[in-house]
Amino acid sequence: MQRRSGQPRLIQAMMDMFALPDLRRKLLFTLGILILFRFVSHVPLPGVDVAVLREFFAQNPLFGMLDLFGGGAMGRFSVAAMGVYPYITASIIMQLLVPVIPALQSLSQQGEAGQHKINLITHVMTVPLAALQGYSMLTLLRTQSPPIVGDLEPSATAAIILSMTAGTIFLVWLGELITERGIGNGISIIIFAGIVASMPDMIGRGFIAAKDPIGLTTFIIVGLITLVLIVGFIEAHRRIPVQYARSTFRSGRMYRQSGSTYIPLRVNTAGMIPLIFAIAIMQLPATVATYFMSPAGQDPNFWNSIYNVLRPDAALPVGLIYQFLYFFLVIGFTYFYTMIIFEQMNLPATLQQQGGFIPGVRPGKQTSDYLSRVIKRITLGGALFLAFIAIVPFIAREITGITALTISSTALLIAVGVALDTMKQLEAQLTMRRYEGFLK
Repeated sequence: MQRRSGQPRLIQAMMDMFALPDLRRKLLFTLGILILFRFVSHVPLPGVDVAVLREFFAQNPLFGMLDLFGGGAMGRFSVAAMGVYPYITASIIMQLLVPVIPALQSLSQQGEAGQHKINLITHVMTVPLAALQGYSMLTLLRTQSPPIVGDLEPSATAAIILSMTAGTIFLVWLGELITERGIGNGISIIIFAGIVASMPDMIGRGFIAAKDPIGLTTFIIVGLITLVLIVGFIEAHRRIPVQYARSTFRSGRMYRQSGSTYIPLRVNTAGMIPLIFAIAIMQLPATVATYFMSPAGQDPNFWNSIYNVLRPDAALPVGLIYQFLYFFLVIGFTYFYTMIIFEQMNLPATLQQQGGFIPGVRPGKQTSDYLSRVIKRITLGGALFLAFIAIVPFIAREITGITALTISSTALLIAVGVALDTMKQLEAQLTMRRYEGFLK
């Protein structure tokens, strides 16, 4: 189909996309699943003072961020309050265990069948993790002053935990349906939908609360610059040239053929995982402190000091301690997770098996050392980028003075990454049918 004269390419690509019956069916299926997800996120659980719960999330940055990712489901204490985070936790644990446990490492090398078994183990692990996180959340809400959750009978507590666990498993199933029959990675799109659903309310509160139009304008500019940086670093990669030499036997004679390609090593190989790890480490002491610190109106104890220091919204100069630790933890976890991924890819062995080599570098150990040096150098740029993105909310708040509207850098990173990945899949679908796509 030819693009009409003067028709914007993006609009024409969207028209072409809905003109294809199979692609239109996938898009409508994905949209229907997301609508069902939004309905489920509004099914409430009993026994919670929702008004007090919303105030608690507004004052607790960690739970506020999780509520943002879930589209407000946690703030409403719905059956989908845990979202798909227990599944993500199980997936991260499996990624860390595969290179350590020989049995799992052997499964990962068995192709599709081995990957299916690893996925099955991940799903089984999700159930106890979801129940544990649900119970921990209930316990935390009971210990607040005033209590957000009242005294419940054991049967009611068990029913709430079971409902939250079932909600998580249901969302994981919906995500897998999107992956199988829709467009994009289903789990990522579920998280993306939660972020997008929460954005209008957050931005609206920011405009209403902001009394400084110059500060608000500066805040928006900082957000747009952050968005551009995220897009640039997600797409940035270093191309490693690779040549292949193959021998073919035809008509009784041996022929040697050569070809060349490249290995794209991404600057940000680790994605958002280092941010999640760093947030978990930074928030763990503050979360534990909430169980032991003195209530408001009493003399603060040691745990009050820990809680006040390790709060993302702490004012200067105390806030610098949190941001300093957060910055360097992100850098450390970026290197750690990138090295794990690089080891699992085993590029030197794969190149050698396929008859490929890097020009000027001998196969084997020299190739491994060369790729290790390159990945460490480019990871420095990716680590500094992620660390800067992590502290952007603090910088924006100090520059503009606006606290009601918070840029969640992790949310932006997830949203942009999922959007780009989905657009590339749509681009591939259109290109196969000789249509012009979104990104050309």
